[in-house]
Amino acid sequence: MAPALRCPLCRQSFFSGRGHVYSRKHQQQLRAALERLLPQVEAARKAVRTAQVERYSPEHDQCCWCLCCGCEVQKHLSHGNMTVLHGGLLEHLACPDHRKATNKFWWENKADILLKEKFVVSQQDYTRFKKSMVKALDSYEEKEDEMIKKMAAQIREVERSRQEVVQSVLEPQAVPDPEEGCSSPCTWKGTNSITSSSQQLSLNPLPAPELNWMEATQSLTFIGHQETPGVGNVHSGATPPWLLQDDEESHNSAHQIGPSYEEFLKEKEKQKLRRLPPDRVGANFDHSSNTGAGWLPSFGRVWNNGRRWQSRHQFKAETKQ
Repeated sequence: MAPALRCPLCRQSFFSGRGHVYSRKHQQQLRAALERLLPQVEAARKAVRTAQVERYSPEHDQCCWCLCCGCEVQKHLSHGNMTVLHGGLLEHLACPDHRKATNKFWWENKADILLKEKFVVSQQDYTRFKKSMVKALDSYEEKEDEMIKKMAAQIREVERSRQEVVQSVLEPQAVPDPEEGCSSPCTWKGTNSITSSSQQLSLNPLPAPELNWMEATQSLTFIGHQETPGVGNVHSGATPPWLLQDDEESHNSAHQIGPSYEEFLKEKEKQKLRRLPPDRVGANFDHSSNTGAGWLPSFGRVWNNGRRWQSRHQFKAETKQ
């Protein structure tokens, strides 16, 4: 009997020896695993000619599982605050160890030989990727320098405006002294002209416009104050209508609200009787019947003769009948 072998793709042990790799289940698992890895490899191959450089973010720390080598590979290549997309995966696909592991994996699992070259990157392609990566890094640094210069210019502009505002606030404002007078004659001339014009305006006021609010066609008639004799209002000091007490409310206030204490005790006694079993002895007894002082109930039997347990059994036997 062949020794048990463990298949990492099927995740089970088998005893058929090397014949397991030819089985339908193993080939299906192999194709599914290669299809999961193929989109990532194709995306990395597209970045060979045009490398992309972006600012580093935690999302760039992704890893992918290399099916041939059986290990995790860093998908992107990061350094400082810069990240080269698909740089780590391309570096792994181009290394000689990956090529050896790919040949071994294809031989052991009997995979399609036409798909092997898709999972390997040649040294020429990797050299081309390095050249495009250098160009992308240079252009990225130029963009970063331009952005830094713009930010520096904005900071200088904000600082300059702030200094101007502070300087304008701290500078003492010159207040003219009326006793010393003004040295320039033009200022006196302007002041005199302003004073004379203001005096002329005060001496000759403008005539007020005549406003005819009440025209002949729009006359109003005064109908007098509307007051009800004998009834006051809130303006005359009377009680507001919403505070007046109606006759019905005053009549109902004399009655007691809710049941009396005697009615409450009666209702409480009725509630106690309702909790008792309805088929008990004497439940339907007529308390309103006229009986003498020597009357005794016959349903208990213990008041007449015999023992209590005998009367209980007799009563149960009669009720069953």
